[in-house]
Amino acid sequence: MIEVRPFGALGHADHGWLNARHHFSFANYYDPARMGWGAIRVWNDDEIAAKQGFPPHPHKDMEIITYVRTGAISHRDSLGNQGRTPGGDVQVMSAGTGIQHAEFNLEDELTTLFQIWIIPDSAGGEPGWGQRAFPKADRAGQWVTLASGATGDGDALPIRADAKVLGATLKEGETLDYETDPARHLYLVPATGAITIDGVRASARDGVAITGLERFSITAVEESELVLVDAR
Repeated sequence: MIEVRPFGALGHADHGWLNARHHFSFANYYDPARMGWGAIRVWNDDEIAAKQGFPPHPHKDMEIITYVRTGAISHRDSLGNQGRTPGGDVQVMSAGTGIQHAEFNLEDELTTLFQIWIIPDSAGGEPGWGQRAFPKADRAGQWVTLASGATGDGDALPIRADAKVLGATLKEGETLDYETDPARHLYLVPATGAITIDGVRASARDGVAITGLERFSITAVEESELVLVDAR
């Protein structure tokens, strides 16, 4: 199954400083048919105005992955962690037994990002935060694992879930395959560009829900930047 969820059909909330699109039910956007996809609970497409952001707020029992597309996001939490994650890089927060954090765009420009929430394999655990640079050049024509709950995934940021977050960049006309277990739930979003997945077209910031396939092929209609989550 390959189901495209067009960007224009996503849940939408414009708070002035925050222009958010919701791939799944979140906050005031509720769709009983889109409560998540497997262990993927949230995928928000956020545009955060310069010098604006989320004041301190709590989280618990969730793996929260932030993929920064442009600009940068600055993080500070109740454990004393703090850092700035620029465009193309990734931060991960394991909420565990509970953590409070704030996220602000301290830049002089708009920041755009995907925030992805994945349900952990079990509740509890020590909360934590981390970030890492992932140069786009390293993702050219191939998948790079950005965050993973599996051992042996190299420099991927660790998460406490049977899931992987991957990134790739494709030139126009280039094709990239992906193999998985048909029982798993995959969600693919082109951050930029346009692609076909086994012939099904998706444009920038559309969501593509995939399950029941052992293998599929992605071809770039335009130069594209891809983010993929493979979850139980």
